[in-house]
Amino acid sequence: MKTITLEFSKLQILKEKERWKLYFVIVTEHPTDNDKMVVSTFPEPYIRLKTNLDNLISFEPEGSGETDGLFVIERQLPDDNRIKVRVYLRQCRQNIRSLGESLQDLKKSLGGDAFEIVDDLLGTTVPWLVVAKKAVPMMGKVLSKIKDKDMGFVSMDESLKKEEVEQNCVLHRTNNFSTGEAKIWWKWKVTE
Repeated sequence: MKTITLEFSKLQILKEKERWKLYFVIVTEHPTDNDKMVVSTFPEPYIRLKTNLDNLISFEPEGSGETDGLFVIERQLPDDNRIKVRVYLRQCRQNIRSLGESLQDLKKSLGGDAFEIVDDLLGTTVPWLVVAKKAVPMMGKVLSKIKDKDMGFVSMDESLKKEEVEQNCVLHRTNNFSTGEAKIWWKWKVTE
């Protein structure tokens, strides 16, 4: 059985240097229910990026060979070899941020389109909010109500070729967030 893992490699803020308190909102497909998606935020409480880091953080340690980055999700590879992941970058404007509170606020804002909060999903220990697929287009509107600064969105969707799956590939990707204020590097790993 093949699994697919998403890891973040680097994050760069493309604005003037300042003290950043950053976190991600992840939206992806539910691993066992095709009519649902899952949403989470991480890390808890946030990433502190100070001016002496030149607005760049590497999640991979230095060393020889292929190193691991910031683990995001791991799941069984879907039968069609396609996976959908949307990532929002937010700048926290609070001194303390609670992951549990964030998910409860999202659940409340989505109303009947939000279901339960579950743990131990997608190979992580972070809690995930299960939502109806039809609620995903509303996600941007719901996030805009949170007082944190929106730093953009990036799609990390991937459709793997048959030979990439057979060879247990590692695909390195990069893209700017939709606002142009940040850039992210990530990798997809297929393993047996």
